Amino acid sequence: MLKKTKVDDETATGQAGIKKKSKVPGVMITQFMEELPEGKTTPDFTRKPIALTIQEGKFAYFKAIVVGDPTPTVTWSRANGEIIFHTDVCQQKYDPTSNEHTLEFPKVAPEDADTYKCYATNEYGRAVCTVILNVIEVGFSKTKELQKIQGEASLDATEFRKRLKTRNPDGTREEKTMDANEKVWEILLSDYERICAEYGITDFRGMLKKLTEMKKEREEEIAQFISHIRTLKPVEVKDDDCATIELDMDLLDSGSKIFLYKDGVMVPFSKEEGEGMKHNLKQVGKKYVFTIKNLSKDDAGLYSVDVEGVNVFSTDFKVPEVDFAVKIQEVKAEEREDALFQCVLTAPMNEINWYGKSALLTNNEKHEIIVSEDKLIHKLIVRDCLPLDGGIYAAVAGIKSCNAWLVVEVEKDPAKKGKKKEEKFTVKMPESKACDLQCPPKFLVPLKMHTAPQGYECYMSCAVKGDPTPHVTWLRNNISLNTNTNYFISNTCGVCSMLILRVGTKDTGEYKIVAENALGRAESSTKLTVRE
Repeated sequence: MLKKTKVDDETATGQAGIKKKSKVPGVMITQFMEELPEGKTTPDFTRKPIALTIQEGKFAYFKAIVVGDPTPTVTWSRANGEIIFHTDVCQQKYDPTSNEHTLEFPKVAPEDADTYKCYATNEYGRAVCTVILNVIEVGFSKTKELQKIQGEASLDATEFRKRLKTRNPDGTREEKTMDANEKVWEILLSDYERICAEYGITDFRGMLKKLTEMKKEREEEIAQFISHIRTLKPVEVKDDDCATIELDMDLLDSGSKIFLYKDGVMVPFSKEEGEGMKHNLKQVGKKYVFTIKNLSKDDAGLYSVDVEGVNVFSTDFKVPEVDFAVKIQEVKAEEREDALFQCVLTAPMNEINWYGKSALLTNNEKHEIIVSEDKLIHKLIVRDCLPLDGGIYAAVAGIKSCNAWLVVEVEKDPAKKGKKKEEKFTVKMPESKACDLQCPPKFLVPLKMHTAPQGYECYMSCAVKGDPTPHVTWLRNNISLNTNTNYFISNTCGVCSMLILRVGTKDTGEYKIVAENALGRAESSTKLTVRE
């Protein structure tokens, strides 16, 4: 049986109230009375739902944790209509052990794409936040129904189509460096769902007319040389200092010429391994894989794949400013024990790629991937190690990678062989040598200049080494911040970070970090500029 529910933002409680700001950005609180009874509080979110972009047919969910006294009631609604609660469509759940409220879609469909609202209400107030669900439709020729317009790019779409269609007699297109607006349209044509989600664009109905016209013309041009195209994978960095662009396509003529462009300029490539060229094309049946070797910052840019001068796929390759402050180390584990790899980054990242024997690893019963709250420490746990799990494991962050061996020691006792050991973690540290490693503090990664919009968060980080471990002090305009609760300060394995949740004009100024030990002192400074 279907159950519908709808919550209107103005009439959810039938009461007007006092607007309050939450400590969690994006949450709005309404207090129904001027003064609250002692011990009572209005609802608030300690964890709000996170925007999600997911492929059609996959399992999707939003998760929220709320607080308040009395305990708030949680409800969900969508901006463009009612939510249909049904076991096959959408379900609202609550887990009392973790205090998590979830909205689950067993098999997400294109019509589920919308802006959703989560309400937490009690008799003293209401808290509300919004979250976006984007659904990627399956199939090359489908065009997602876009929603509302937030703004139009300044490049005229008709003129841009003419530029794309300009081809030379040899099947190449005119080489011309693209400006920012051209790149936006080129990327949107190939992967507009992901790009719009990445940049927070949710209202783009007015873009639909231009975009669908461009996609229709492109599909007509592609049909001259390709009968079917699928599995378009953007640039993916591997664990061997290379990156790949992968696509499957059926060529009408196997002799059709294929070209690779970077920012509108043709890139030469080799079809044979071992020729020493930076770019390589490997074809296995209908699968085409471009490889970029010896990665560097200069490899960032917009890559386009053409067939006979017709663009069939474009992807934007970004190189984040990140490196490993602490790399993963060799781990030894006995058979049926768990093994732990961990590394520390110089800048926060939501996730990194883990590889086991050159295969990309994901969260499952065998492998558990963990990220610290500050996004600097990343861990991989290999559960219940068996001899076949031994080998080289790698961590990839941006274009940087590090690897180490997992050595699984086989159980020699026949009575214990094949039996799972008690759950415990053992990290084998190398034996210390009798040598003097003491040194004064030194900054491996200094502070960088920062400019932040008012009301947004600002994150500063650097890396320092020294033995004995240096004492670290943060200062703003030469005033210590270590005891200031407005700044979240941490020091993990020499990676020192400071987070300002909501930047204001008062935060403008010179920031300095001082590291001291018995052997010396080191400083690194930067400036924070806050713009309206």
